Amino acid sequence: MRTYAEIQAQISALQVEAEAARKAELAHLIDEIKAKMAAHQITVEDLGKSQKAKRVGKAKSDPTAKYKGPNGELWAGGLGRKPQWVHDLLAAGQSLEDYRI
Repeated sequence: MRTYAEIQAQISALQVEAEAARKAELAHLIDEIKAKMAAHQITVEDLGKSQKAKRVGKAKSDPTAKYKGPNGELWAGGLGRKPQWVHDLLAAGQSLEDYRI
């Protein structure tokens, strides 16, 4: 029975061999694709490469700060967690409106 170290060495050697085979196949495949593109006069733009990628999800905006904390911290007051300084002010009984910009 082979040892763990021998098996790991074989795995490592096979990974190197597999990567070399992948690169060789990839080079051959790219040559075939380029030949077919030339034969059919297909450009990269025809494939949609030049189009900007569609953004998935909602685009994030840069919110404008609505509140300024006692140490100059800024907060837009939007959805999500409140900053610690806001929690501290509210816990101390202060009004957030006193810090509105």
